[in-house]
Amino acid sequence: MENKGLLFIPDITGFTRFVTDMEIEHSRHIIQELLEVLIDANQVGLEISEIEGDAILFYKFGNPPTIDAIYRQVEKMFCAFHRHLQSYEYRRFCQCKACVSAINLSLKVITHYGEFTGYSVKTFQKLIGKDVIVAHQLLKNNIEQHEYWLATPNLIGDKPPEGLKQWLQWSTSAKETEAGTIPFHYAQLSELKNEIEPEPGPSLELPRKLKCLTVSREFDTDVKTLFFTTAHLEFRNQWMEGVKKIDDVDHFLPGIGTRHRCFLDDEQVILYTSSLSYDPQTKIIFSETDEKKTHSVYFILEPIEEKRSRFTVELYMPGYIMKFVFDFFMKKKMEGRMQRSMDNLEKLLKGIVLPVEF
Repeated sequence: MENKGLLFIPDITGFTRFVTDMEIEHSRHIIQELLEVLIDANQVGLEISEIEGDAILFYKFGNPPTIDAIYRQVEKMFCAFHRHLQSYEYRRFCQCKACVSAINLSLKVITHYGEFTGYSVKTFQKLIGKDVIVAHQLLKNNIEQHEYWLATPNLIGDKPPEGLKQWLQWSTSAKETEAGTIPFHYAQLSELKNEIEPEPGPSLELPRKLKCLTVSREFDTDVKTLFFTTAHLEFRNQWMEGVKKIDDVDHFLPGIGTRHRCFLDDEQVILYTSSLSYDPQTKIIFSETDEKKTHSVYFILEPIEEKRSRFTVELYMPGYIMKFVFDFFMKKKMEGRMQRSMDNLEKLLKGIVLPVEF
């Protein structure tokens, strides 16, 4: 039995075809998070038929929501999508092409009203019908920019709606298929990015800090390789003295705000990545702060020559009493530990090959 309903397809565009393992895995994870963001932004009771690569096939049987409600749904998904990308760009550590280019991803939304029906395959509701084919055919069209809302006359009529947003300008085009011509209207959504309020970053650094320790050494390696080795947590126990292992990392792609657990000789410490300033031409700085904000460690990387860099580790504490106790009881021991860490790092760097995509 045929039914009528709304077909709603948000489609992510902009990733090039990456060929390296790191880029494939990182792009997969970024897309997965973005698809989850789109699903969480569903506010008009859309059902999910399936996830199709970088797109989601939503549907809703019955009379369509009002055009105003559909626009608000498009707007909510578009803004949530770009807010997430802005947040990731702020906090990301990884410099592979997939992660660097994530901020340039775009979202288009295809909306169509027509006849289709569903059938169940285990827990999935699959859709069939000529209008499902029409909606999918419209994903490929002649629109040059890829940040738009596309709607067919079946949904909004022969004339595009007025009064939704002053800046929303509609154009009309058509898709030629073997079955005939499919007319459609579309409007660019790029203006919405100017309305997105940036999310405040987490406050993870010490409110005030006193330098307690500085250890520095030069290495015969480029600054990007040095950053890759010191910032990636999977290497930490291979060079930092006293670190037995790192686990419980709360994000696949670590960045500002990432939490991890560090197993030391005699204790476990919860640490947060608290800051990053990345300029491989002049200086890279990142920091980690413990959960109780009793100390922060700053890692400073500076290029000297093409294949020579300086690495500095600085320890900070929040008050004079803690600094006094550290200076009296722990400073000498910690200096020796950090010098041995530098020895370990020098050995480790000899075997590190920087990924080609980094």
